[in-house]
Amino acid sequence: MSGDSKPVAKPIDVAVGILMQPNGDVLLGQRPEGKPYAGYWEFPGGKVEPGESIFAALQREFKEELGIEVLDGEPWCGVEHVYPHAHVRLHFYISRQWRGEPQSLEGQAFAWQGSVGVEPLLPATIPLLQWLDQLRYGDKA
Repeated sequence: MSGDSKPVAKPIDVAVGILMQPNGDVLLGQRPEGKPYAGYWEFPGGKVEPGESIFAALQREFKEELGIEVLDGEPWCGVEHVYPHAHVRLHFYISRQWRGEPQSLEGQAFAWQGSVGVEPLLPATIPLLQWLDQLRYGDKA
């Protein structure tokens, strides 16, 4: 084994929520200053804590970041992505029911998007947009 090879890190589990309004609009948040990829847009979420279910992590993160209570979540897809700073396993949930209006509790910008027009997008988010459009709009996408 060569001296410069690093052990492969276990991916970090991340719960990601796609809040979807009845018209198909989805909520994207902008990563705040001080975090990797600051200024990039993504679907909100965060790390799953030890012993926590993915959906419970999603509910906790949305409460902490946006001040809303997620009432339902349908597992949608999972994606692994290796960033320079972390290897993540993203668990995407689609939620159509929540209580409260999103607020910027961590100083982050957020925007409801139909056709996603914010840039730059976090790299792991980009491939999902086409799948999401098919889900939201069917063959019209």
